[in-house]
Amino acid sequence: MNMSNSDELVLVDGSGYIFRAYYALPPMHRSDGLPVNAAFGFCNMLLKLIEDIQIEKGGRVSIAVIFDAARETFRNSIYPDYKANRSDPPEDLIPQFDIIKKIPDFFNLKSIQSQGFEADDLIASYSKAASDIGKTVTIISSDKDLMQLLKDNVSIIDPIKKREVTKETVLEKFGVIPEKVIDVQALAGDSSDNIPG
Repeated sequence: MNMSNSDELVLVDGSGYIFRAYYALPPMHRSDGLPVNAAFGFCNMLLKLIEDIQIEKGGRVSIAVIFDAARETFRNSIYPDYKANRSDPPEDLIPQFDIIKKIPDFFNLKSIQSQGFEADDLIASYSKAASDIGKTVTIISSDKDLMQLLKDNVSIIDPIKKREVTKETVLEKFGVIPEKVIDVQALAGDSSDNIPG
C-alpha cells in the first residue's frame, strides 16, 4: 500500500466490523434469497466512519480496511488448538464474507488480507511500517490484543464504546503500560483464543 501521499494512515479492523454489522441487524435478504444484513450494516458503518474522518481530519488521510483471510493461520501450525474453542460463523453470514470484502473497493479504499495471517497481524505490520516513516496511525478496533500497539504516533479508537483507547485504558484493562501487554498475555494466556498461560 502506498502511504507516501498521506500524513495519516487509518487502519480499520474489517473483520471486527463484519461481526458487529451482522449482530446489529435483523435478517435481510436479496430478491434471490441471499442474506445481506451484515453487508448492509458493514456499508453503513464504513460510510459513517469515512464521513467522521473527513469532518475530523480533512484531507491527506489514507484508509485501509483489513480482513482475516481465513480461519487457519500460521498460529495453527505452531499450536493446533489455537482458537479451537471458537464455533463456526453463523450459516447466513458465511456467504456474505466475499461480498463484504469487496465493499471497500466501491468506497475507493484499500481492502487488504493475506493468507495465513489475521487482520491483527496485518494491522500491527502496517502500523509499524507507517510509524517508522513518521506517519500518524489511527487503528479502528475494539480488539484488546491491539492495545499493545498504542504509542505516541499510534492511536486506537474503540468503535463499540466510541472512545479513544488511552494508556490509562490499557493500564486499567491489563495493569501495565501498552508495551508490556504482550508479556501479560504470554503469562496469563487468552481463553478467548484457547491459549493457556
